[in-house]
Parts: sequence; structure tokens; C-alpha cells
Amino acid sequence: MTDLEAVISNAVRDPVARRRVTRALRAAGFQVREVASHAEALRLAQANGNLILEEPKRRHFEEQLRQAQKMEVAGRLAGGLAHDFGNLLTIISGYSQMVMDQLPARDPLRKDLEAVLEAAARGTALVRQLLTFSRRQPVEARILDLNRLVSRMRRMLQRVLGADIELDVALQPELGRIKADPGQIEQVILNLTVNARDAMPKGGRLGIRTSQAEAGSKHGRKRPGLSPRDYILLEISDTGTGMDAQTKSRLFEPFFTTKAKGTGLGLATVYGIVRQGAGDIEVETELGKGTSFRIYLPTAPEAARGRAPARPAILPRGTETILLVEDEAEVRRYARKMLVQQGYKVLAAGSAPEALRVWKRQRGSIDMLLTDVIMPQMSGHELAEDLKARRPDLKVLYISGYTDDVIARHGILDTETELLQKPFTPQSLGRKVRSLFDAPG
Repeated sequence: MTDLEAVISNAVRDPVARRRVTRALRAAGFQVREVASHAEALRLAQANGNLILEEPKRRHFEEQLRQAQKMEVAGRLAGGLAHDFGNLLTIISGYSQMVMDQLPARDPLRKDLEAVLEAAARGTALVRQLLTFSRRQPVEARILDLNRLVSRMRRMLQRVLGADIELDVALQPELGRIKADPGQIEQVILNLTVNARDAMPKGGRLGIRTSQAEAGSKHGRKRPGLSPRDYILLEISDTGTGMDAQTKSRLFEPFFTTKAKGTGLGLATVYGIVRQGAGDIEVETELGKGTSFRIYLPTAPEAARGRAPARPAILPRGTETILLVEDEAEVRRYARKMLVQQGYKVLAAGSAPEALRVWKRQRGSIDMLLTDVIMPQMSGHELAEDLKARRPDLKVLYISGYTDDVIARHGILDTETELLQKPFTPQSLGRKVRSLFDAPG
């Protein structure tokens, strides 16, 4: 590496973060090339023995390195927790749904099980938030009802705010739909809520509003950069301390923070999510008079606004033979039981070597490999490659609770990969299995 050459991570998917690192390195006099990770980029640039930086620049650079390392460690921890939590939720929600499906419609136990399933759904939302925080969650944009998402988060937001802050929610009825990743929108709302709470140390009021905003309306005229289309306006306002003009001008700058222990990444993340979704964000604030964030999210196409048609309650059945490989015993037992109830013959194994022994005994009569991705001794991908070499028409479905960057390192993420993320329900697994068997080829 030359004296004036530096590196930037090609694994940093957030364009805001990439621009921040690039600007910092170029400001220090470097040319930029790419390596595998954010922290490695800063580490290599700092470790170059020929570099002599002025003291303020050196301290700033070291602080950025520490922040990057902290975020990488926190991201790995969040991803690992999400994986383990996903396994637990698969078991909780799966067995609860199976029991409820066997109860009569008027059985009083159904309400208890519905409460369990609702709690599991909230847990699944928390898993998505952990994955979003770790920046390893695949973006899964879909048609969303923003009102419903805010309503679902309301109880959690009140806990975040505490008893001394009033939460005032006003949702416009018959609101259009947006197309976005629900985990990312939840993160936007949660980050702004946490910031508002910190701005109201003596209590106050947080307001959340939704409304329809057309490009030609008063809101649209304030935002000339918006394209001529309809938008959903999400407004989050507080009665806190507010900000001066200088602070406001740096609000979305990564690593800029006015908090003693803040990372300076919350609002940068919010800005990146909104802009990536072709939306926009504006801020009104004044010292002593609170702050209001207005987020404009494009409405989904008219044809997609309606609710998705309800799926049939009865799952399709099959008679094929499935080799199930899962190292978590309870998840394996649950998946096997569910698939057997749907008519499949299921051969279960707790590891890839055990699965190979089962395959040998069955003499190639297995129709599908249903395997966890990451297992000790031998990964699910290695197992699949071994078995497909013996039977090219073997169907393969991967299941995993790990994040997409971890899975990618095992070589399975491509356009033809069939992957089901944990936690999964009896319905999602049953339909996925049947769709693979029914697919041509």
C-alpha cells in the first residue's frame, strides 16, 4: 500500500456509511480502494507505518475506528441472538399453531393460544429489528399497511418512552399502502422514538401521525424534490428540548451526536432507509420548542393497495420422502411432526454425517433434502452438493436463522437458492415444501 492509498469496505451496504468513510479517508489525503469489511478498512489505513497525520486528524480517525469495531461486534452479537431467538420462536409458535388447529372453533383454550401466537409474532418482529440493527437482514420490500404497523408497535413504544411521556397516536383511516421492508420502517420509528425520549428528560408528549400527502398539497410544495406522485406522511413530533440551527445542519451526518454515549448512527440510518425507499425526510425544530420529523413514503401502485387474498386454511398434502437435517433437536422434532401430519415420509438426522448414513440406507429413494445451513462438521450446503452429485434432480430447501452475510459465506445465496428463514410457521414451511415439489423441473 502506498503512502497515500487507503481502503474502504465493499461490505458496507449503507450508502450513507460508505460515503462517510470515503470522505474521511480522502480528507486525510488517501486514494480509496475496497476490502472485505468496514473495520478492516480503517484498521489497515491506520496501521500504515508511513502515514503521519496531524494530531486532530489522528484522534478523529482513531475514534472512527473504535466506533466501527464496536458496531461490528454489536452487529455480530445481534445476529447471533436473532438466530437463537428464531429457533425458540419456531418451536413456540409452531406447536401452538398445531394445537390450535386441532381445537373446535368455540373451545375456550383458543383465546389462550391466540395470545401465545400474538406474543410470538411480536417476538418475530423483535428478531427482524435485531437483524436490521446488525445490517445483515436481507431487504424484503412488500406491501405494508403503515397504520397497522404503527398500531402493532404502540405498546412497545410506550415501554420505550416510560411512564412520564404521553404517547399520542393519530392514524388517518383508509390510508394508502406503501412498499417497504417492515423491519426497516420499524427501525425508523423506533430510532426517532428513542431520540425523542432522550430530548424529554423531564417528561412530555410524543405524537405519531399518519396522513395522505399529494405532491401538489401544502406538504408537497414544501418538498420540491419529490416526484409527482402520492405519498404517505409519517410525522413524529416531541415537546422536547429542540435543536439549534448548527445541530440541525449536521443531524443526519454519521457519527455526529450530542449525546454523551451516543453512536451517532441512529438518524444516519433513518435517513438512509428513507432515501433508499425513494422517500424524503424533513425536520422542523427550535431550541426549547421541540422537534418534528416528517417522513414521506411513496404509496404503492394502485393495483397493489388492496389486502392480499386470504390463503386457504388447509395445507396441501404430499406423499414424498423428505430427509430433514437440523442440529437443534426441538426444531427438528417439530418440523418432522408437522410434515408427517401433512402426509410426507420424513427421515430425520441431527447432523450431515448422520444424514449421509440415512441416505446410504435409503439407496437414493429420498425426494427432498430439507436442511439447516450452518451445522458442525459439515454445512448444509456441502451436504446438498454431495447428495446432488449422486442425484441431480434432488429438491433442496434450506432453513436458517442466521443472517444473510453468514449464509453467503457458505456459498448458497443466489437467485436459484430456496431458503426459508426461521422462525417459520407450519403454513410457511408446508407451502414452501409443496411449491418446490410442484415446480417444473
